[in-house]
Amino acid sequence: MTIGFILNGEDVSVRVDADIRLIDILRKNFPVTGAKAGCLSGRCGACVVIFNGMVTKSCLVPAFRVHGSEIITIEGFSQDDEYQDIIQGFEQAGVEMCGYCDAGKVLAVEALLSRNPRPCRQDILVGFKGIKCRCTEPESLVNGVLASMDLRQRRRYGRSS
Repeated sequence: MTIGFILNGEDVSVRVDADIRLIDILRKNFPVTGAKAGCLSGRCGACVVIFNGMVTKSCLVPAFRVHGSEIITIEGFSQDDEYQDIIQGFEQAGVEMCGYCDAGKVLAVEALLSRNPRPCRQDILVGFKGIKCRCTEPESLVNGVLASMDLRQRRRYGRSS
């Protein structure tokens, strides 16, 4: 089957078998490798992308659901100013960046701040629920998101939140 979708702002199409997963489509057909094929069962979050505006584990998305959708990977998102806000916020808070779960952490923050520009601690913890990060303590992630939020507010509005 041939599926067309938007990947990181570009219209693309690919011919694939109906039973293939989005993670495999991305890694085998496009130069995007930030999403990792970890557990392949939706438990770890290493394969996270933003799928139609929602943080989604790409190992759980079958090819037929991809048609007509919009997908943002860490490679596409890293071109935005919002990415730099998150990276700088993480650095300020001492969030570890191991290379394995980074895409999931960053995209989870972006999805959260896009929906809720001023999340509380509980909102942040819920936003990371599906990301299994072993390299960073939850409190560091909370502080990283709060720092990212503050940087975003200053960049956009010239003031802190």
